[in-house]
Order: sequence, then structure tokens, then C-alpha cells
Amino acid sequence: MRPAVATIDLDALVANTRWLQARGKPGRTLAVIKANAYGHGAVRCATALAPFVDGFAVAFLEEALTLRENGITAPILVLEGCLAADEYAACCAHRLWTVVHCEPQLAWLEAHARRGAPHPERIWVKVDSGMHRLGFAPEALSGVIARLERLAVEPRHLVWMTHLACADQPKHPHTAAQLERFAQALEALPERYAQVPRSIANSAALLAWPAAHGDWARPGIALYGANPLATEPLPAALTPVMTLRSEIIATRWIAAGEAVGYGAAFVAERATRVGVVAIGYGDGYPRTAPTGTPVAVAGYRTRLIGRVSMDLVTVDLTDLPESVGVGAAVELWGRQVWVDEVARAAGTIGYELLCRVRRVPLRYAPAPCTAS
Repeated sequence: MRPAVATIDLDALVANTRWLQARGKPGRTLAVIKANAYGHGAVRCATALAPFVDGFAVAFLEEALTLRENGITAPILVLEGCLAADEYAACCAHRLWTVVHCEPQLAWLEAHARRGAPHPERIWVKVDSGMHRLGFAPEALSGVIARLERLAVEPRHLVWMTHLACADQPKHPHTAAQLERFAQALEALPERYAQVPRSIANSAALLAWPAAHGDWARPGIALYGANPLATEPLPAALTPVMTLRSEIIATRWIAAGEAVGYGAAFVAERATRVGVVAIGYGDGYPRTAPTGTPVAVAGYRTRLIGRVSMDLVTVDLTDLPESVGVGAAVELWGRQVWVDEVARAAGTIGYELLCRVRRVPLRYAPAPCTAS
């Protein structure tokens, strides 16, 4: 059996979640498990987290329906909202919460109501505070409210939300400007909407922007022990949840001047002992990872050498004990080599690497089954 595997530590997932909740002290928490829980397996992660969080967030309807079909009964927010008129019926039938962020979604909701159907039990109205991707302009909110009131959507059925463009940069002035714009937009609304809960904080904001914590937090990547911050280290309390492993399947010595792999991209400057590892870009390891990207073999940190191919990578064993050979464990990322290290070397971010894991089986360590 091919030795490549991604081990998912559900205990670490729960511990990370509890730590983030304690740090941010949000009133409530939606754990973001879109993109198959950032590659970790949405159903298994949701099952582990269900006793500890107030609900989940996914990107689109089909992701939510997969959770419902697998027994997840907690609230689920659809972050992209309904992408067609008939999706409102599905949201209601499956007790899903939905974001409303644009005029077509409002019009579809109105058409849904004209058929005599109820509105979703919780509607999150997204405000564009400066990211300029999704959301209503602040000056449009009064009109949005008027239309929702005609649909009998009361303040208790609403949440105000926005999304921060630069929260990963703790000193970026754009975040403070967004927070101020969001606050001003809500202050201009009628008094009966003053107590509507607010949701701003993603992972980066929970770590770096206390003013953004709000009533509902939406942590994502930090749940999985990867770093949402561009310029600061990940807090030591957060532990990687995924460990991507394989094994050495062959070794050889090459002389100085000899090359390894496609394109002869690595040329040895000295006699070099090469280990061949059963993993490649077909499994989600980044093809752009260059020579020098860190990797751990039998507990020793060493480096990738040569070009990543579809099924194999090559690593430098020269300075490792001679006993480290075929069958030696290789950690591509995990607790010895952080996924963010690999991402930086490959010119991307940890989010992308985790979400791209494929073909390798996911194996789970147990998690607590009850809240404490």
C-alpha cells in the first residue's frame, strides 16, 4: 500500500477552537468548514466540533446539504448566499441560515415570499465596508431593511456582517477604516435595529484586531493550526491539525555535478545521498516548491531537492544517519515542518496547500465527544 497519508488530529482541532474562543471571547462562534474543512474533511470536523461551537459556515448550498445529509443538525450559514431563486426553498427545508449580499438575492427572496413560503430562520445581511467584493453599500442599508420588513423579517432574525480585506496585516490602516465605516453604517439605522448581532472577525481578526470581535466570530484557517497572519508568527497555543506524511521508497548516491529529476533542476555540488518519497503534486504537494523547501525525514529536518513530479519528490539525505533509508517516515508538513513554511517556499499560502490535498487518504485521531 502506498504510504502517503494525511492524518487529521481532531483533538487538536477542538483545542484550537477552544483557545480561539477564549482569546476572542466572542459571544458565539461559527466554525468555518468550507472547502471540505480546508481539506480536513467537513463531516468529521463538524462532528468533532458540534459540542463546542454555535454553528458552522460553508461557502455554498451544496456544502451545507452534505453536512445535513450526514447528520449535522447545528445551524449552518451559507456564506455566498443563495445563487438562484430556488435555493431559498432548500435553505428553508434544511433549516439553513443564509447571507444576503446583493440586489438579485433580495429579489429572489421576495419571489420566494410571493409563493407563500417562509423566509430562512436567520438572514445575515452583508455590508461592504471596504473590501468591495460582496455586500451592500452602507447607504443602501435603509432600502434593504424596508424590503425585508415587507417580508416580515424582524430584527431578531437578522445578523449584520462584514468582511475585512487586510486583517492579516495587524497594522494596516484599511482595517480600522473598515471597522469605522461598518459602525457608522449601523449607527444610522433605526433604533429597533441597534441590538441586531454583528459579525466581523475571521481568524486573523480574532488574533490581531480585538475591536472586530463582535457578537459572532467566524474563525476558519486558525482552527486548523495554520497562520492567518501575513507578518506575525502563529501563537504557540495553536497546533497543526493535518500532518501530511509518506515514506522513503528508494535511495541513491550521486556524484558532484550530477543532476536529479525533471529538467535537471538540481545539480549536486558534492556527493549527495538522495531519498525518493512517494508523494507529489498529484497528491496536492505544491509543484512550485523549490530546492531547499523544508521536509522532515525520520525526525530530522532536511530539504527538498529537484523538481516536484506528479507522484514523487526527492530529498537530501546526505547529512542524515546512514540508517535513514527505505521505509523512513517523511513529514511534508505537520508539527515538525509547518504548512506555512512550505507555502512560503512555494510562493503561496497555507490555505491553498491544505485545500488542495487529494488522492491521499485522510485518517483521523479521536476527539472529545462532549463539551466541558
